Amino acid sequence: MFDIGFQELVLILVIALLVFGPTRLPELGRALGRAMREFRRATEEFRSTVETNLHINDPDPIPAAPAPATTETAAASAAPASGALPDSVLNPYGEGGEPPPGEPYWAQRGSRIFHAQTCAWAGRIPELERVYFKRVPEAKEQGLIFCLTY
Repeated sequence: MFDIGFQELVLILVIALLVFGPTRLPELGRALGRAMREFRRATEEFRSTVETNLHINDPDPIPAAPAPATTETAAASAAPASGALPDSVLNPYGEGGEPPPGEPYWAQRGSRIFHAQTCAWAGRIPELERVYFKRVPEAKEQGLIFCLTY
């Protein structure tokens, strides 16, 4: 950035010594060091705050579709694995499995994806965050993409 060589640096230090004196120069060096340290801390805190706020609005990842169970995997899947999804996610509508009455499509505010009422992800959207649509073209007019998981 600055093309300062050894000779230029010595010249700057000699001029600073003459202007400020030998007693005041160490105090100025400490104050400059503190100011640079505080500036680095402030910029790091600002950067981490911005990164945190940018990641808040990221959509949740779409879960992978379960593989069809074979006779070998059926016995292994009888006991829930430690990473298995809870029943509230797999069947958000309870034992009956019927979605509540209302509009057939909805999306989460600020999201780019809309879901059918029978989609597993649709049940995860809180009621206050939902935006309802009667038809698919209505949602597509607003720039939304249809969810591919059912």
